[in-house]
Amino acid sequence: MTGQPRANDAVQPLEEPDSTASFVPRATTATVWVLFLLGVGALALSVTNGFEWGIAGVLVYDGLTAVMWVVVTFFSGIVHSYSRRYMAGDRHLDAFFARIFAFTLVVMTTTAADHVALFAGAWLAMGLLMASLIGHVRDWPQAQAAARTARRYFLASSGLLAVGLTALVWATGTTGLSGILGQVETVPQTVALFAAGSVFLAAIIQSALFPFHSWLLSSMTAPTPASALMHAGFVNAGGILLTRFAPLFAGETALMSAIVLVGAVSALLGQALLLVQTDVKRKLGASTMAQMGFMILQCGLGFFAAAITHLVLHGFYKAYLFLSSGEAVEQTTPKGAKRNRLTAPGAVVSLLTALGGGALFAVLTGKGMHPDSGLFLAFVVVLTTMHAARDIFRRSTLSPSVRLLSVPLVVLTAIGGYALLFNAISTVIAGAPMATAPTDLTVVHVGVAGLFALSYLATELGWHRSSKRLYVALLNRSQPDPETILTRKEDYNDA
Repeated sequence: MTGQPRANDAVQPLEEPDSTASFVPRATTATVWVLFLLGVGALALSVTNGFEWGIAGVLVYDGLTAVMWVVVTFFSGIVHSYSRRYMAGDRHLDAFFARIFAFTLVVMTTTAADHVALFAGAWLAMGLLMASLIGHVRDWPQAQAAARTARRYFLASSGLLAVGLTALVWATGTTGLSGILGQVETVPQTVALFAAGSVFLAAIIQSALFPFHSWLLSSMTAPTPASALMHAGFVNAGGILLTRFAPLFAGETALMSAIVLVGAVSALLGQALLLVQTDVKRKLGASTMAQMGFMILQCGLGFFAAAITHLVLHGFYKAYLFLSSGEAVEQTTPKGAKRNRLTAPGAVVSLLTALGGGALFAVLTGKGMHPDSGLFLAFVVVLTTMHAARDIFRRSTLSPSVRLLSVPLVVLTAIGGYALLFNAISTVIAGAPMATAPTDLTVVHVGVAGLFALSYLATELGWHRSSKRLYVALLNRSQPDPETILTRKEDYNDA
């Protein structure tokens, strides 16, 4: 048969695709990495010399901007570099790189904008560019449907933000965000609550929280690099928005409690949806929804620095998972393989590790040492540590005796690293208004803590598997827009 390899043919490594010779991918990739190096240098100056600059009423470079510029350019550089090979051969290669580069610049502008028009315009451009990336394959009907779905949500988010900003400009008579936030206390309560509600809705739409999560679950038509940029960066914009507007929310206990509730419901629902998914990218989408819920919850607790820490770590984690998602197809579990059973000593060690993790976090950060929302944050750390420890016990291939010693060491080291990063980011963004503003404990915190504990127990006991009604309800809730679903094999071939 012609075309078949001969037995003595040597296997040769793949050559670099010719499309990498295009000027746009090389130029944008190099530029992003230069921006990253400049961002690192500026961040170092901010830390050592308190370096800040800006154009009054237009741009501001403070600690929050410094952190986000480094994070954004780093993730963008990774995506640019990865895309040079992944997207090779795409007929719209230059347009793809132009959009992800423009997206990077727009996000950097959003984090530094101090004028309401510039801020709102950058927020709108960020959404439109992401919608365009979701619909990158122009002749794929499902991709275009996903882009339209996302665009509707992003336009709604931008409209709500514009309305909230307009109300604040009208009430304060100034167009600079710094000036507005400095006069929040003079804004009539009705106007302030209206503006806060508009800004909050804009944030949770962008971060795909319940009930606005369907755009994220419908966006799986995006090229994998675009999905990585979306999940590692774009959805985090909600946390950045709430952190920038922290003075508008902090001090309003009822409002902050409502933010906690919305974040908690989204976190729990996202985690529940994750349990019933079979598609790799949709699993990651549900996971992102859960993580964004935790991020917004931390904002509601008044720990905006913790939210920024969370989005940084989540960005690293989710970018890696998306860019390596192709490997998951080959990493199948052999039939008949079983997870380790959790023994009584393992359960005891997990519990002690969880309590130790909470105590370590409290000692290193000072959160949880007083009867305020910091106590709830420490409780979340305990619950998360418990889950991580038990999961490692069940998945590890090490001997039982080695697991009993290694699991606490690994988990507590991770908690210590998280606490130190939290402290570092708190120090860098300390100049931002209300970087830390803990609230009093309320009945909402107690109720959410109970809900978290109950959900953890339900997951451990596998209630979602034993209840067909619950399973179907979760599966239905996780369905994307019908127009974005590929129902025929031929649709893949046409793409």
